[in-house]
Amino acid sequence: MSTSFTLTTHAAIAEIPAETWDRLGGSNPFTTHRFLDALERSGSVGPGTGWQPLHLTVECAGEIVGAAPLYAKSHSQGEYIFDHAWAQAYMRAGGRYYPKLQCASPFTPVSGPRLLSPDPEVKRALLAGMMQIAERAGCSGVHVTFCDEDEVALGETAGYLPRVTQQFHWFNRGYASFDAFLAELSSRKRKAIRKERARAQAFGGDIVQLTGDRLEPRHWDAFWNFYQDTGSRKWGEPYLTRAFFDHIQDSMRDDVLLVLAERDGEPIAGALNFIGPDAIYGRYWGCVEDHAFLHFELCYHQAIDYAIQHGLARVEAGAQGEHKLARGYLPAEIHSLHWLREEGFLRAVASYLDQEREAMGEEIELLTDWGPFRKNG
Repeated sequence: MSTSFTLTTHAAIAEIPAETWDRLGGSNPFTTHRFLDALERSGSVGPGTGWQPLHLTVECAGEIVGAAPLYAKSHSQGEYIFDHAWAQAYMRAGGRYYPKLQCASPFTPVSGPRLLSPDPEVKRALLAGMMQIAERAGCSGVHVTFCDEDEVALGETAGYLPRVTQQFHWFNRGYASFDAFLAELSSRKRKAIRKERARAQAFGGDIVQLTGDRLEPRHWDAFWNFYQDTGSRKWGEPYLTRAFFDHIQDSMRDDVLLVLAERDGEPIAGALNFIGPDAIYGRYWGCVEDHAFLHFELCYHQAIDYAIQHGLARVEAGAQGEHKLARGYLPAEIHSLHWLREEGFLRAVASYLDQEREAMGEEIELLTDWGPFRKNG
């Protein structure tokens, strides 16, 4: 006899007890209740943003046994798994691509659990439930982005299409120091990074790493200026509001590493990272002064320093950026799941994804071979 589940949608993460959500979701910082709540309380998602919370829970015998961060989307911004071409083709064919359902952590190109439950049967119920919601609401489909590999296998059996893209990650091979990491690079790359770090650190001030109680409101005032400058150039308008940073100062400062370049105590550049149990995640960078290689120092080399010092397995430095390859960051597969309500369009996308997956595998193999590490033999 199959288990009886009750599925419920929630217009705010606050409707779901934080203890319950976090018990199901594990310790990835971007699917914690406190992170998603900070996005909603700050107005970074919600009315007027194109990200309308519609979080899904599964109950069994009156107890919540599964959950998923779910949003109704009216655009494709802030997702980092790009479907703009799909949207254009869908609309050229006379369809309405938006709204669509997005199971994701908004504005966050970081892999992690999306189907929050230890039970595969509950995860299947979440996948089926999202399809049903899309059908009832007239959404074009469902997209589960930056999901875990085990969720991909379940999604395929449920009728979702798997997609593979790639990012650049740094992997800690038990290094005792940054120099130990450099020793594994080719001589030319090793010398280039040492020269790059020396030039960056000669900007005329100090570089500080701040986390926990060392973070103060003035640091967020400075970083907000950096973020606005970078966000306006990248996206036209920053995704996050100023209030978001106040909320993470209150609820997530132990999960944050803020790397600042300061001159005479005044920040001139900074990089924001989040800290997980086995990784550090680079998210945002900005500056008010331009200095050679300072971006690479704050975003990539300082993150590696921190990971080595704290025994973290990897650094995930965000979306895109082949310049990361020369600095020891190697290509890694990123997974997502997609289901489209219109069967003919679903078949067309499936054919495209088959070709893309083959090309992506070849690209990852080629980029790995081009990496800066010394070749054996």
